[in-house]
This record gives sequence, C-alpha cells and structure tokens, in this order.
Amino acid sequence: MKSQNSNLRSRLNYALLLITVIILGILSRKTTIIPLITGDILYAIMMFFLIRFLFIRLNYLKAALISLTICYLIELSQLYHVAWIDQIRNTSLGALVLGRGFLWSDMAAYTIGTAACVFLYLLIIVVKQRPS
Repeated sequence: MKSQNSNLRSRLNYALLLITVIILGILSRKTTIIPLITGDILYAIMMFFLIRFLFIRLNYLKAALISLTICYLIELSQLYHVAWIDQIRNTSLGALVLGRGFLWSDMAAYTIGTAACVFLYLLIIVVKQRPS
C-alpha cells in the first residue's frame, strides 16, 4: 500500500510538472523576449516528465533516452512532407506537437533539455544521500 501511495504521489508531482512546463512552453512562444530555443528545451523537459509520468518505475536514465529518442524522431519526421501530415502541422496543436520544419538547432535544444533533467536527477540523488 505504501508503494502505491508513493507512486500516486509521484504521478501527481509529474502531472503538475507537466502542466507547468506546458504552460511555460506555450508562453515562451507568445513573446519575442524569450529565445525560440527555450520552447524546444522545454519540449524535451516535458517529454521527459511525460515518460516518467507514464512509466513511474522506469530508471531516469532510460526515461531520458526514451524521451530524447521521441524528440529526435518527431524532429526527423519534419523532413517528411505529404499533404495529410502537413495539414496536421498547419493546425495550432499539430504545430506544437509535431513542429513545422526540421532544424539542427532543435536537436541541440532537445539534448540540452534532456541533459538538464538528468543533471537535476543526479543532483537530487546526491542531496538525498548526503548525511544530515
């Protein structure tokens, strides 16, 4: 029972993190003050939190690898152009989820965002193991 409560609490935390990152990502696209790369970094962070939310017991390094792979595949899919997928990409939601055009800088942003998540987890682990 304790494990179930812990998993539920973790899922709720990840859900709150997901919602926060999504809001920040959308806001980052609404202003010209914030560099565009910020939204792509937040996209990778969101993907990491989504994978952790869905697979709560998955090792954080595996979650990072899976989320980074998904980000890369979505970016690479932007090289594929046919009418039906371009129609999806031309919608607001489609553009947010699938993007519009391939950019190498987006690949770098995804790597930075995922690395930030891994660094944060390593930091949390070190802090938890530190003697009081």
